[in-house]
Amino acid sequence: MNLEILYAFVLATAALAFAPGPDNIYVLMQSMVHGVKSGLATVFGLMSGCVVHTSLVAFGVSVLIKQSPFLFTGLKVVGAGYLLFLAYKVFKGNAHIQLGEGHVPKKTYKSLFVQGFFMNVLNPKVSIFFLAFFPGFLFSDSMNSVWQFYILGAIFIVVSFIIFAFIAILAGRISIYLKQHKNTGLVLKWLQIVVFMGIAAFLLLK
Repeated sequence: MNLEILYAFVLATAALAFAPGPDNIYVLMQSMVHGVKSGLATVFGLMSGCVVHTSLVAFGVSVLIKQSPFLFTGLKVVGAGYLLFLAYKVFKGNAHIQLGEGHVPKKTYKSLFVQGFFMNVLNPKVSIFFLAFFPGFLFSDSMNSVWQFYILGAIFIVVSFIIFAFIAILAGRISIYLKQHKNTGLVLKWLQIVVFMGIAAFLLLK
C-alpha cells in the first residue's frame, strides 16, 4: 500500500472542495439565507450522491483493468486531458464569486437533501470527473481494485463533507470575508487551476 498516493489524494480532494463551484456555493447560500441546518442538509444530499458515482467508477473501471491494462492507461491519459481542459475552462472563466442572496428559496431539510442528491447524481460532469480523477490514485498492487475505489470514494466523501460542513457552519463569516476581499476569488481560481494541472501531471507521470 502506497500511503503517499493516499496523502496526495486527500490534499487534492481538499483543494478541490475549497475551490468555488456550484455545489459549495449553493451550500454557502443556503446556510447564509436559511441557516446552518439547511446548508448541512444539502451537504448530506451531495455526499450521498458521491456514493453512486464511486460505485459506477469502481465497477466500470475495475472491469477495464482486468480486460486490458493498455486501455486503462489510455483512460488515464484521457482523464489527464479532461483535467487540463477543466483547468483551461477555469482560466478563461470569471474569478468573481457571485453571492445572489435573493434567489435562494426556503425548502424543507428533506427537500434539500433530495435536491443535493440529485444535483450530484444527475450531473454527468461529476461522473466524468470521478472517472478522470480516481484511476490515477489506485494505491495498492495487491488489493482488489473495487475496494480501492470505494476507499478513495470514502476518503473523498469524508474530506469533502468536512470542508462543506465548515462552509455551512461559517457561512456568514465566509460571505463577509468574500465581500471584503475581492481578490479571494482570484486566489481560489488559481488554486483550482494548479490542482487540476497537478493531478493531470500526476496521472501522466505515474
